[in-house]
Amino acid sequence: MGSNEGSGGERKQTVVVPEIKFTKLFINGEFVDAASGKTFETRDPRTGDVLAHVAEADKADVDLAVAAAREAFEHGPWPRMSGYARGRAMSKLADLMEQHIEELALLDGADAGKLLLLGKIIDIPSAVQMLRYYAGAADKIHGDSLRVSGKYQGYTLKEPIGVVGVIIPWNFPSLMFFLKISPALAAGCTVVVKPAEQTPLSALYYADLARQAGIPDGVINVVPGFGPTAGAAIASHMDVDSVAFTGSGEVGRLVMEASARSNLKTVSLELGGKSPLIIFDDADVDMAVELSRLAIFFNKGEVCVAGSRVYVQEGIYDEFVKKAVVAAQNWKVGDPFDVATNMGPQVDKFQFERVLKYIDLGKSEGATLLTGGKPAGDRGYYIEPTIFADVKVTSIWHNKK
Repeated sequence: MGSNEGSGGERKQTVVVPEIKFTKLFINGEFVDAASGKTFETRDPRTGDVLAHVAEADKADVDLAVAAAREAFEHGPWPRMSGYARGRAMSKLADLMEQHIEELALLDGADAGKLLLLGKIIDIPSAVQMLRYYAGAADKIHGDSLRVSGKYQGYTLKEPIGVVGVIIPWNFPSLMFFLKISPALAAGCTVVVKPAEQTPLSALYYADLARQAGIPDGVINVVPGFGPTAGAAIASHMDVDSVAFTGSGEVGRLVMEASARSNLKTVSLELGGKSPLIIFDDADVDMAVELSRLAIFFNKGEVCVAGSRVYVQEGIYDEFVKKAVVAAQNWKVGDPFDVATNMGPQVDKFQFERVLKYIDLGKSEGATLLTGGKPAGDRGYYIEPTIFADVKVTSIWHNKK
């Protein structure tokens, strides 16, 4: 583990940089270079510096990963194991995650700008809990017996669907990884995972832990890359039986269209929204302020259901606004590895500039900037907690994405 020295306000501040062990694609139980030999940069949002050069998967690599997953499904032991045996292997992976929780939280902290403390007490433990839940479900997949007319009896049999493509976002790299693969593994499926290009490092680490846990080769494949290449190749692949995607509505439509145009694979979509809070006069104002602050500034606002709009009844409006401004100003922005920090940097330069663009758009459309609105610090992708008032309803919907 190393460190970089940099300016942190009035004093020098040490930025902890975790050791990066895995940067290649993980296909059929091995770490391999991309077929093209290409790599891409993953950057530390705390500084903007390059963390690592990661192998960049494209269609050729996805084809190899899908072929490995198909071979493991059609001829390998995983779907032929008892549910109990699959659950044991998944539980072993959960044990290894707990043993490496510090390293995993460091990776997500450095790659995504997530709070290290919350990684250790929320993100990674929640991923472990998810995996253990489905490990316990692996031997409880039952069909039904049905009485039908005449001298007949019917029954249903639930079987694994096959090769599952998984495309996950950057806001919760670990939790999303296991939210998608855990039920697939429990059922006896094999998976090809494309982590977000902003946050590929923990997914590759999990692939290595899965190998250590005894999960057979080809069952879990990880192909870091970009949406228009690796992601599109998964969504349109004729030998992928199902695809699960979390991200924007715009890309979700592309995934569904590609799935329909290829082999009519089943699709599971979890897409972003624009979630409002509605606060009435009889609410506890202090509690409402605290909950609204948490709803939008938790995880730097990088949440599918972040409370980005607040409607407050006029009887408590002035009091609420005054207290909300103070609460935002007290929400500490800084190094996510500092336990006193409430909010780290945006995940990358693109998201940083996108948020600042929307702030400028709010100003130009006549909204009143109450607090924040500027970059925080002189490096990295930090932005001050920002609140607007007097926002036109048309502006809210105009900026829905």
